[in-house]
Amino acid sequence: MSLQQPVAFIASASPASPSGGSGPRPKLERAWLELREPPADGGSGPAGPRMGRIDFQFNPKELTLAKSAQWERKPAKGAATAGPAEFKGPGAAKLTLEMFFDATADQDGRVVAAVEKLLACCVATQETHQQKQGVPPWVILRWGGLTGFVGYVSQVQAKYTLFTPGGIPIRAVCQVTLEELSGPMPGQNPTSGALAARRVHHVVTGDTLALLAWREYGDATAWRHIAEANGIDDPMRLAPGTELLLPGAEELD
Repeated sequence: MSLQQPVAFIASASPASPSGGSGPRPKLERAWLELREPPADGGSGPAGPRMGRIDFQFNPKELTLAKSAQWERKPAKGAATAGPAEFKGPGAAKLTLEMFFDATADQDGRVVAAVEKLLACCVATQETHQQKQGVPPWVILRWGGLTGFVGYVSQVQAKYTLFTPGGIPIRAVCQVTLEELSGPMPGQNPTSGALAARRVHHVVTGDTLALLAWREYGDATAWRHIAEANGIDDPMRLAPGTELLLPGAEELD
């Protein structure tokens, strides 16, 4: 028996300035899906290098996050009431979102190309195929300071809704379902399946993990959390230009 409660996250316009003035407009952050190479052996170790990204042409208006709990009842023959429920463990979190692509202005093949990139997330990467493991890329939703769990694309449903006179699709609505990988991943909250407020830092000359930890959390010893979140084996070697994921402070407990 599975109990599941979906939670919708609705993106709304920023509130007006408390003083009544217009104030500076907030910077528009585009959502995107980060594609990571899975471990070559197909296991659940740290993610490999970045494979690329799939950008949202328009930010999603809604994200639906669902988490299920697995329970089991063993009926007793002749009993007047149901048997006691036994908790078997949590199910995988699922994140469902909608991606909208439109090329009515240029009427080119970019919509088809975007849909094909999404469909490719359900196919094994070339690297794991060569290792005879056959694992699709790992996918992470990123949107400004919002970071989703590490998961995989379990389903893509694309609907083409507009075509050129020559039959080229120039508008599509895609329903994408991400499912978390089993077990907590490096840098992931043990409760798992959450949307965490994380930040990305671009390494510059002179940066160290301890310095970043002090700036971000006020605790230099928290550098280990940054190292784990990014699969860093040698904390003394940070290449300038590298992007580091900084976990939210609530994830350090």
